[in-house]
Amino acid sequence: MTDVSHDGAASRPHAPGQARRRRGTSPRENANIGAAPRFARFGACCRWALAVLACLWMALCTAVGPLYWREGSIADWGRENTVYAVLSFAVYLGIVVALVRLGSGAWSWRRALARARERWRPHLAQTAAWRGARRALDLTRRVSAVVGRILRRGTDRWWKLLLIFIIGWLWIPTTLVTAFGADIRSQIREFSWAWNQWTGIQQPYIGFFSFVPMDIYPTAHYLWPEDPTYLTDQHNIVLTVCYGAVASVSRYLTGSNDAGYMTLSALQYLFAAFCCAATADRFLNLGFMRRYTGEAAGRRGPARGEWLLPQSPRRRSRPLPTITDQEPIAPAGGLARFLILLFFMTCPLAVFATISLTKSPLFAFAFVWWFGVWYELHATRGRLQRDGLPVRLSRRSLAAFVAASCVMLVSAKYAWYILAAQIVLALVADRRRWRTYATALLLPTVIIHGGVSLLIGTGAIIAGDPIESRGIQLQQIARVAKLNPDGIPESAREKLEPIFNLDQTAEAYDQDDADPVKSSGIQSKKVSYKWRTVTAEDMEQFNAAWLEIVVANPVIALDAFLAKCYGYFDVTAPPYTSMDYYVDSTYVQDQTTWIKDWCHEWRDDVAQFARDWGAVPVLGWFTHGNLYVSLTLLVGAAEVVLRRWRTLMWHMPLLLLMGVMVTAPANNFERHMLPVAFVFGFLCLTFIRDRAATAARGPGVKVEA
Repeated sequence: MTDVSHDGAASRPHAPGQARRRRGTSPRENANIGAAPRFARFGACCRWALAVLACLWMALCTAVGPLYWREGSIADWGRENTVYAVLSFAVYLGIVVALVRLGSGAWSWRRALARARERWRPHLAQTAAWRGARRALDLTRRVSAVVGRILRRGTDRWWKLLLIFIIGWLWIPTTLVTAFGADIRSQIREFSWAWNQWTGIQQPYIGFFSFVPMDIYPTAHYLWPEDPTYLTDQHNIVLTVCYGAVASVSRYLTGSNDAGYMTLSALQYLFAAFCCAATADRFLNLGFMRRYTGEAAGRRGPARGEWLLPQSPRRRSRPLPTITDQEPIAPAGGLARFLILLFFMTCPLAVFATISLTKSPLFAFAFVWWFGVWYELHATRGRLQRDGLPVRLSRRSLAAFVAASCVMLVSAKYAWYILAAQIVLALVADRRRWRTYATALLLPTVIIHGGVSLLIGTGAIIAGDPIESRGIQLQQIARVAKLNPDGIPESAREKLEPIFNLDQTAEAYDQDDADPVKSSGIQSKKVSYKWRTVTAEDMEQFNAAWLEIVVANPVIALDAFLAKCYGYFDVTAPPYTSMDYYVDSTYVQDQTTWIKDWCHEWRDDVAQFARDWGAVPVLGWFTHGNLYVSLTLLVGAAEVVLRRWRTLMWHMPLLLLMGVMVTAPANNFERHMLPVAFVFGFLCLTFIRDRAATAARGPGVKVEA
């Protein structure tokens, strides 16, 4: 048998398994041609291996959940856990496979439905039920088309979306007023004591059993400057000053902090509405496209129909033609708009976060804003304007990028790690717009993070204790001290003696929360962590002692690790602390002046409704952050398999945030999952659009967005 070469000419037969030699090529080139498929198969195997590892990790977290619910050990693994692991792995891997088939265009529910309809139509066409179903389907289509048009018209501008968010959330600040826990009270206390110090009212550090603000969330005394201040970077110094100043003005004008709480919650509610509206406009309406198409009068940019050209070296040297085709990305349909708005309007994660005065919700809404600008950069990457230059962010979008980065930096200390990683990735994937990334990412990081470091270096504020980031190690040491104290090597015990009281550490151990181990809080305070007397030299021995304990007790150490973080990836695990905690906490309901008397019972009812909804099997999963974290990880695994590297580049912060969750002090703490949950709907919309872009390139094109 002969075969046809690329140019249609007949070629000679070749032996089975032997690579065909192309005409006009050298033996070395033919060897490379034969190696290419093998390399592609190896790459596919590696990508699928990563996806399988993600599914295995999630299956493990799901399977060990029942063990740790009853405070057991992985050594108690039984048949029930094996069944959980196998079933959950099959489900997770099945989702990844379905996403890959959907994303590559190999499967479409519309085509599947059409094939089924064509198959069964001859058998059912004559039945009355079929005719009734057809009429009902036609009616449903007409109604959905009308509703879709209404949704699109009602949400086709960012200011319309802003009104929807403001009005839809208006009941929250007016009836619930505010929501907070212990953190903001500590921040207000810090600022008040510092203000008294600045104004000449000395509050000396007296008595071993007296607690200053830096001792409540303990900051080791070796970190204090020679002339101690009352301000720390424990909860981010910028937020501490802002919250404390507003509360001080409130006390001056009204005699209590309540007006300050109300003001701060109202401002955060407006900020949340703005961030969500701006990002929804970018994803749903592609609002930034109007600036490039010149659709809106008075805006600079190419005329209508002169949009963006795919970047190509061959096109750079010749005149750029006018594009008259349809825009490459279509605005979202009515269903996507409805689902995204439904989540923000009804999910307790978003509803309660609007007024919760902790650092995580503020970071989460700023992250939503930041994520939207990244989508604008992603959608315009690799395209040229008519002048041949790469598309640059407009001044408005660049200002939004800078502002969002700044809010993230001042609200969460780990934000600078995320921004630093994104700077590197962005310069690798989109180096032609390096000025944008230097301005919006590098400059705020240097100014804000560098400024705080300078304040710490000069003694103006006290640094946060680095033990905060060692939650996993603390839990492993504490669990061993509790369950197998004789298993602690003597050398490790000697190294830890200046740092911890191991008896108190064992007593304070809670498998879900590392805060008691590091002596956080003031109620029933146990001095597990010797923050008053520990020195920097003592802390240098910490890692060595921890490693000795882990090596001597590997099973207990593994239990401590899994028990502290499995809940973030187990959709069946109830939250350790949900967002409704802040709504009816004792700090709000009992320790405020007048807020506790305003809608007191309503606040309890709203929080209880959220808890009851979250306790419903399956339906309650939609109210918990770990569902969105798990699904985001699966979508990321599918993107790896599909080789959507540039999409993964700006989705990488979601993976970094999962790392933050694992190292956080508490397990399944919902406020740490807010950023991932808030952008999950936009992530799905991007995945679908990338599928459409893959299909538009036609068959035979590699799957890469």
